[in-house]
Amino acid sequence: MIDLSAYQGIVFDMDGTLIDSMGAHIKAWEKTCQQYGYPFDEAYMHGLGGVPTRNTVVLLNEKHQMSYDPDEVAKTKRQHWLDMQHKPELIASTIEVFNHYRPSMRIGIGTGAERPHAEHLLNQHGLLERIDALVTATDVTNGKPAPETFLRVAEEIGVSAHKCVVFEDTKIGQEAAQRAGMDCILVVNGEIQA
Repeated sequence: MIDLSAYQGIVFDMDGTLIDSMGAHIKAWEKTCQQYGYPFDEAYMHGLGGVPTRNTVVLLNEKHQMSYDPDEVAKTKRQHWLDMQHKPELIASTIEVFNHYRPSMRIGIGTGAERPHAEHLLNQHGLLERIDALVTATDVTNGKPAPETFLRVAEEIGVSAHKCVVFEDTKIGQEAAQRAGMDCILVVNGEIQA
């Protein structure tokens, strides 16, 4: 088991870090991009993991000189995701860390997902009632890579930022953690990079 004794709080990203849902999100983005005429780049979209859906649309508009309504495109993407009726599995390596440290450490989740989506997924796996805080894209003004999400989690779990460690699966999430003054452990393809 990874030694986290130097910390008092753990902050997990959700999609792709605790819950294996990134593949379904990428498929939903692929359908959305096809529908609106955005060139689809799987690696680019995966790199935006953790960025709130609406903000991802803003980035796509800028990248491809398009001007679609971010709310409309985000709603379409959300519908494609729901239509798949995907029930993602927990990621074994990070849920093991979660279960090991849950009795002794404060744990929060900081995600770029919207609150209803995050609560639904966490409830499916019995995790919502086991965490001390949940901060979603719905709860912040500036999503990742801004540090606001992780700073809010630290505040809500009552642990100073420098005493928290973040588990993340994307470079954007890692940047958000570093900007929040937190150490970050990357999770790549479900494996903790210690």
